[in-house]
Amino acid sequence: MDVLIHLFVGLHIIGIAALLGGFLTQMSAIGQGTARFNKAMLHGALTMLVTGVALVGLNQADGSTVNNIKIGVKLAILIVILGIVYVKRDEETAEKGLFAAVGGLTVANIFIAVLWT
Repeated sequence: MDVLIHLFVGLHIIGIAALLGGFLTQMSAIGQGTARFNKAMLHGALTMLVTGVALVGLNQADGSTVNNIKIGVKLAILIVILGIVYVKRDEETAEKGLFAAVGGLTVANIFIAVLWT
């Protein structure tokens, strides 16, 4: 079970990297007004959702206690991120504030995962 949990943690980190990496590669384009939500951001958010749900289930099946409030907050943030990226994915440019919000929420989600004990 531990190997499976670690596998999903690795996949979850890959999802975070895709979402945050997609945002960071567009940082210079934000100032120019040409930033857009790319496929990496959408697929990263979807990967995070699927692997996060799987991790909760695997940890509960393994007998570990799960902080449901923390998971709920992280899930709510991820759903907001995923909703924005999904709805705006086909637009040529993204609004600066909305694009920055996705980056900020992604970073917030990372810090919640690491710092909330």
